[in-house]
Amino acid sequence: MTSATTPAPPTSEDVALAARNRLVITILIVSAFVVILNETLMGVAIPSLIEAFDITASLAQWLTTAFMLTLAIVIPMSGFLLQRFQTRPVFVTAMALFTLGTLIGALAPTFPVLLVARVVQASGTAIMMPLLFTTVFALVPPDRRGRVIGLVSTVIAVAPAVGPSLSGLILSVADWRWLFIVMIPLALAALILGGRQVVNVGELRPGRLDVLSVALSVPAFGGIVWGLAELGESGNGTDATPAIIALVIGAIALALFAWRQIVLQRIDGALLDLRTFAQRQFALSIIIISIASMALFGAIILLPLYAQDVLGATPLLSGLIILPGALLQGLIAPWVGNRYDKVGPTTLIVPGAALLSGSLWGMTFLTDSTPLWVVAIANIGISLGLALLFTPLITNGMSALAPHLNSHGSAIVGTIQQVAGAAGIALFISVAAAAGGVPAAGASITIEGVHAALMVGAAIATLTIPAVFLVKRTVGGAPHTAPDAAAAAGGSAEPVVPAAH
Repeated sequence: MTSATTPAPPTSEDVALAARNRLVITILIVSAFVVILNETLMGVAIPSLIEAFDITASLAQWLTTAFMLTLAIVIPMSGFLLQRFQTRPVFVTAMALFTLGTLIGALAPTFPVLLVARVVQASGTAIMMPLLFTTVFALVPPDRRGRVIGLVSTVIAVAPAVGPSLSGLILSVADWRWLFIVMIPLALAALILGGRQVVNVGELRPGRLDVLSVALSVPAFGGIVWGLAELGESGNGTDATPAIIALVIGAIALALFAWRQIVLQRIDGALLDLRTFAQRQFALSIIIISIASMALFGAIILLPLYAQDVLGATPLLSGLIILPGALLQGLIAPWVGNRYDKVGPTTLIVPGAALLSGSLWGMTFLTDSTPLWVVAIANIGISLGLALLFTPLITNGMSALAPHLNSHGSAIVGTIQQVAGAAGIALFISVAAAAGGVPAAGASITIEGVHAALMVGAAIATLTIPAVFLVKRTVGGAPHTAPDAAAAAGGSAEPVVPAAH
C-alpha cells in the first residue's frame, strides 16, 4: 500500500516544464556571460585606441569608466523595471541594447561614437544580471538554488577575468574593431533564442516611476563610482579635488535617495526597496560580498600591473596570470552550489574567508623577481576563497527575502558589486601609487606600492572572518506548490505565465 506522503511520480507536463525552465535559465546565463565579458574587454585595447583616434590615455580610459558609470546608474533602476514589466520584453530590450551598442562600436568612425556605443552596451548589461537572479529565484525551488547560483557565480567570476585575455588574443591578430565584431553573432543568437524561449515570471506590480528617485540615483551611484575611479587615478599624480567633490556629492545624494525610498516604501512605490535590509541574513551577506568584491576587482587590476610594470611581462601574459584562478573559480562554483544545497553555508564560507585573507597576506611577500607562475598560483588562492564565499552568500541572502522583494534584492546585489568593485580598484591603485615612491620609466607602480596595496587589501579581507560566523542558513521564502518530483527534475515550483508564441 502506498503511503499518503509518497510524492506522486512526475507527469509529462512536469517534465516538459522542468526542461523549459532549464532552457530559459541556460539562455540567461549564456547571455549574461556575453554581456559581462565586455566590462573588462577594452582595458588591453587602450594603447591601440590611443593610436587609432589620436587621443590621450585619460580620454581613452573613459571607455571603461563610462561603462562602469552606466552600470552604477541603471542597475538600481532594474528592481523597479522587473516588477513593472514582463520578463520577456525586459530580456529582449536588454539584449537589443547590447547588440545595438556592439554594432555601433564595430562601425564607430570617431571616438565619441565609440564612447556612445559603450554606454548603450552597458545599458543592456546593467539589466541582465538582476534579470537573471530574479528569474532563478522565481523558477528554481529553494533546495536547488545553490547549484544554479553556482553556475551564475561562474559567469560573475570568469567573464571579467576572460575579458583581458580574450582582448589580448584578438588584438594580437586583428585590430580593435574585432573586439566588437566577434560579439555580434553571439549577441544576435542570444537575442533571437531568448526572444523565443524566455518566459514571463512573477506577478507585475503597478506603479509609477518616481522621477525624483531617478534624479537622485544618478549623482548618488554615478558620483560615487566616478569619484572612486578618479581617486584611483589621483594616486598617479593628478589632482584629487574633483574626485573628492564627486564623492561628497555622491554621498549626499545617496542619503537623500535612501530617505526618498523609505518614504515611497510606505506606498510600495520605491525605485529600490530598502526593506530588503530588514532581513538580517541578506544585510550580512551584502556586507561580506562588498568586502569580497573589493578584493576581487582590486586584485584583477593590480596583479596585471604588477606583472607588467615590476616583473616586465607583456600585456598579454600579464592578463593571463589571473585566468587560471578565474577558470578554477568557475569550475568549482557548481560544486559549491551543490554543497550549499546539502549542508548550508557555514562549512563553505568559513574556509572561504580564511583562504581569501590568507592568500592576500601571502601576496605581501611578492618581490620584483617572483616567477609569474607563483603569482598565478597565489591568485588561485584568492579565486578559491571567492568561490567559497559568493555562491553561498548570494543564495542565502536572496533566499531570506519575500518573493516580491527578489527583484530589488537582485538590483542591490548588482549595485553593491559595482560600487564595491570601483572602491576596490580605487583603494588598491591609490595606495600602490601613494606608497610606492618613483616608478621606473614607463611604469605606474613599484614593488613597494604593490606591498602596501596588498597589505591594506589583506587587512580589509580579514574582516570577513568574524563576519562569516554570523551567517545562518535561511529557508526559501517563496512557497512552492509544484509536485516534489517535478522540483527534483529542475521544474518550476511557482506559477509562471506561459511564453507567448
